[in-house]
Amino acid sequence: MGKNYRFTLLYISWMVCITLLSLFSFSAADDFGFEFPHKDKVVHVIFYFVATILGVRCLEEHSEGKQNSKNNIFRVIVFSIVFGMIIEGLQWVMPYGREADFWDVLANAIGAITGGLLVQKYRSLNTRGN
Repeated sequence: MGKNYRFTLLYISWMVCITLLSLFSFSAADDFGFEFPHKDKVVHVIFYFVATILGVRCLEEHSEGKQNSKNNIFRVIVFSIVFGMIIEGLQWVMPYGREADFWDVLANAIGAITGGLLVQKYRSLNTRGN
C-alpha cells in the first residue's frame, strides 16, 4: 500500500491559499462582519503559525523515520519567514491593490516562530511521557 502524504497535501494547499489571499485584493470581503484593531496582523500570525506546524509534519512524512525534529522545525521556520518576505515583496511590485508592510513580515515571523516553539514543546512533553 502507498505512503500516506496527508500533511504534504495539507501543507501545499495551505501555502497556495496563503499565496492567493496575500497577493489578490478582496476588499469587498475584508470585514467579515466584525471589527477589531490589527485583525490583519492576527490573520498573518495564524497563517504562518499553521503553515509552520503543517510544514514540520510534511517534512516528517518524507523523512522515512529519520526524524531530526529540531532541525526540521528550524528549517520550516526559516522557510516560512523567507516565504512571507517574498510574498510581501511581491505585494510591493504587483498591481493588485496590495501593499508591502514591515509589520506583516513581523506578524508572519511571530506566527512561524510560535508554531515552531509549540511543536518543539509538544515534542518534548510527548517524549518525556513515553
